[in-house]
Amino acid sequence: MEDDSTEFHDITNKTFLNKYHCISKIGKGTFGSVYKARYNKDYFALKFESKKKDHDLLEKEAKILDYLHGANIPYIESYFSTDEYNILVMELLGKSLGYYQKQLNILSLKTVCMIGDQVLSILEYIHDHHIVHRDIKPDNLCMGLNHSKYVYIVDFGLAKKYRSNATLMHYPLINKKRLTGTPRYASINALKGFEQSRRDDLESLGYVLMYFLRGELPWQHINAKSKEERNQKILQKKMEISSSKLCEGFPIEFEKFLDYTKNMEYTQTPDYDMLRNMLLNVMKNNNLIYNYIFDWTTKEEIKKRAEVEYSRKDGLIKKRYISNKSLFYSNLNRNNVNKNKFRNLNAYNNQHTNTNIYYSNDYLPIIKDKDLNNNDQVNAICSSACNIF
Repeated sequence: MEDDSTEFHDITNKTFLNKYHCISKIGKGTFGSVYKARYNKDYFALKFESKKKDHDLLEKEAKILDYLHGANIPYIESYFSTDEYNILVMELLGKSLGYYQKQLNILSLKTVCMIGDQVLSILEYIHDHHIVHRDIKPDNLCMGLNHSKYVYIVDFGLAKKYRSNATLMHYPLINKKRLTGTPRYASINALKGFEQSRRDDLESLGYVLMYFLRGELPWQHINAKSKEERNQKILQKKMEISSSKLCEGFPIEFEKFLDYTKNMEYTQTPDYDMLRNMLLNVMKNNNLIYNYIFDWTTKEEIKKRAEVEYSRKDGLIKKRYISNKSLFYSNLNRNNVNKNKFRNLNAYNNQHTNTNIYYSNDYLPIIKDKDLNNNDQVNAICSSACNIF
């Protein structure tokens, strides 16, 4: 995968639209650079795409983010263009998981399971909205800034629809396509040149989880004269190494996770609950508590969390705060949730001022209104009623 960040001059201390003042560069996206910016007392992430390139992917990414709107995906503040750049203004997040992995080298079993559980739920939400990400990797998974307990998926520059909204029919399985994504984490079928679907995002997640646990993957550090040769060598290595070999020394659930995703059919609907339960069983079997304390969580942050006002009611912990912008997307199939109960969380919150977050025994946040009974719970699902593609 290539990026065009070399097309950019340093724009630190420059102001756009007479309001967004760039403070520092914080990273690179698929086809552009990302800067931290300030407007009044608020901070945002500004993603820049050079107009010198023929592609116009940032506008597409903005539409996808607006369409998904929620489920621990960064929200959009605005999108605009200047003479030199297309600029996407969005929610500012915390550090990427790639950053933490580089600092710690190896992540603990507990941290990896909590990451996997959350990412699976976000991917389920994305897939339910007919989108595949196509570039799941550590640098595209970030912790929230104001919601530091939750993982976010970022960089939808390579995302696309995999099926029709109306018929739910998958688009044709095309072969001999150029690889889209990052070879290290790409699925075997993607490296073979096949059109990607839900299975490919999940297989990539499996490789990411093993990367966190192992510290590296066997197909890293491959020498090649060209990207095509490198991709072929990575493909060959991935096909040679069995899941049992890759996951040797770790709980068998990780082997089962990879075997399941690698053996999925192109149009097959993933069993997200089964995959989540694999990770939760690892935690249960190893006496690990799902308490959102990651390897990098500081004592100061734990103390700050403890200072949030809580009260007890009906055996549940009620937190007196709700974010209209972003909430962790809890499991679709739990508690008999009606997926289409409310199509827009912001509109729902505006109409229901008594809304609270309840943390159930399995630590999954669920939206619950004081006026609703126990059988009328709804998930924090944000979606668009219109088809923008």
